[in-house]
Amino acid sequence: MEHYKNYFLTEYTTFRVPARTKNYFRFDDAKELKQWLLSQGGQHPKKLVLGGGSNILFTKDYEGAILHPVFKGIEIIEENKDSILIRFAAGEEWDHCVAWCVNQGFYGIENLSYIPGSAGAAAVQNIGAYGVELSEVLEWVEGYYLENGEKFKLSNQACQYDYRYSIFKGPLKNKTVITHVVLRLMKSPQWRLSYGQVKEAVQALGEINLKNVRKAIIDIRKSKLPDPALLGNGGSFFKNPIVEIIVYEKLKEQYPDAVGFPLSNNHFKLSAGWLIEKAGWKGRSMGKAGVHDKQALVLVNKGVSSGKEIADLAEKIRNDVFNKFGVHLEPEVNIL
Repeated sequence: MEHYKNYFLTEYTTFRVPARTKNYFRFDDAKELKQWLLSQGGQHPKKLVLGGGSNILFTKDYEGAILHPVFKGIEIIEENKDSILIRFAAGEEWDHCVAWCVNQGFYGIENLSYIPGSAGAAAVQNIGAYGVELSEVLEWVEGYYLENGEKFKLSNQACQYDYRYSIFKGPLKNKTVITHVVLRLMKSPQWRLSYGQVKEAVQALGEINLKNVRKAIIDIRKSKLPDPALLGNGGSFFKNPIVEIIVYEKLKEQYPDAVGFPLSNNHFKLSAGWLIEKAGWKGRSMGKAGVHDKQALVLVNKGVSSGKEIADLAEKIRNDVFNKFGVHLEPEVNIL
């Protein structure tokens, strides 16, 4: 374990905004994390778990303790002729997990390639892309309760997964630290290629196989999304809003090019990027906070002095979208 006081967090979030924390604790294995919770956790009533830092925006310094689990490890814990059960340490970089599975020939998360963040954060967020969500392959999540260091193991159902939602963003928000995520992947193809340009991009590479699907997804993401190492951002800033079919049909009448995806419960998922672009924000800036010129769903840091500038831009966009379309945008990023 490493402990630093008044520690700068700029390098630990993909927005790369200036912020520091009163106390920063880095844990290299789950045992030392549990020991800390039992021996010192009570001394720090305000705690925040930091994963890969790709889904968080600090608008000011954090007056508490940042817990940063960085322990690594990938292990196969069960296998049969059809599927395989794999346990990932929470500190593993998510895209490394995907690359490892693709190289091993295991199917199910290849569409989730090149998503920034850690494995633990992926389970909190229920990450999704190109027609696939993590909850479809997740078996259970392991970790500790911050209050008492007690271990937990929550099944997929207990995690209450929904679109960009889990129990860790609801009733258990800021009450747990995840140590491991267990996924069940398949040994035969389960292709999901119908979303957007995925199928065409894969076919352009030749044979439909795991490595080509992964490469196609990465190429698509790179063509649309800025590299956080070069331009601070948190990926998709807003969730795609889910509306009743009557709302979608009314929107479609007024805007024939409106983008929406039908769901199974008489609802549609609208494209937040389309809404933001039509509200006139794509490629625009407000001070040093901006909207990316290739993907309106991405807000970028062009040299802000505080994360509050990005949060203020997000609020302005939300208001403009609501005033124009009557649709509420909900941030996907955790704003602190």
